[in-house]
Amino acid sequence: MSVLNEEIIRIINDRESLKSIATVSRDGIPHVAYKGSLHTEGENIVFYDLIQSSQINKNLVHAIWFGKKVAINILQETEDGRRDYLIIGHPEKCVTAGKAFEETYRKLQEKMGKDIDLSAIWYLTPESVRDETYRSRKEEEEKKFPYIKHLDRLTKKNEA
Repeated sequence: MSVLNEEIIRIINDRESLKSIATVSRDGIPHVAYKGSLHTEGENIVFYDLIQSSQINKNLVHAIWFGKKVAINILQETEDGRRDYLIIGHPEKCVTAGKAFEETYRKLQEKMGKDIDLSAIWYLTPESVRDETYRSRKEEEEKKFPYIKHLDRLTKKNEA
């Protein structure tokens, strides 16, 4: 069963959403890349890497070999405010050849031009989701730590 609910799937698949993926190199150096191609397919999160020697590609190869995690952040501006989610997962597989790869490569070239390359199609399995929207985080922190407040907030309540 997927940890992605309908709202998160909608945000991931929305072209207007900002989507990034964070990985770590084998030396422990973090790397963040924005991936507009990030979308869902079934229970997986999928994106296209266009440059074979990219840092994200190197880090994902390391992650898949050594069982490392990746972080995906999705952000959407709405009329009701900002929606922000952090998804933790792991790379499941990488496709670099075959019918699906060639079909995707052709579609990308039709959309972006014949000089575009496709290095890999990455499939990531989400393991957990955390609502990072300010209001949600604030409510969660106030429940967990009810006595931790800035002194100015305590003073303002007493003045009212």
